[in-house]
Amino acid sequence: MTTDGTDGEERCVWDAVRQHARNSAFVEAEKTFSAVLSDPGVQEARARVEAAERELGAELCARLQPFQDRYDQAVADGDAGLLAGVCPGKHGRWGRICVLGDGHEAALEEPHWGRNGEGQPIAWVGSAPDDW
Repeated sequence: MTTDGTDGEERCVWDAVRQHARNSAFVEAEKTFSAVLSDPGVQEARARVEAAERELGAELCARLQPFQDRYDQAVADGDAGLLAGVCPGKHGRWGRICVLGDGHEAALEEPHWGRNGEGQPIAWVGSAPDDW
């Protein structure tokens, strides 16, 4: 018997049941997300948002390009100190990394700004982790 009153085999069964339920929930959620994201209305809205982000990114490019240049140079030089001060805002899944300084949203009232996966300037609001 374990300290919680179950034997090892029973605990393994319950752990397996919990894991199966968790996996099933994730599979069901993924199906739901896929169905919603494939809806034509959602795709149209996404296209409009992406177009607006590219347009704003292009408008801000002349003013914010020095931040991209500084970021690119820091990456090339391996300047960890400078890179540590870069905004943590990103949409890594979409190839977006904000190149502005940490805290820019409050101090400068600027949206996140950088380049998308195709190298186009892009500005966006909000953030998502790399694995989202």
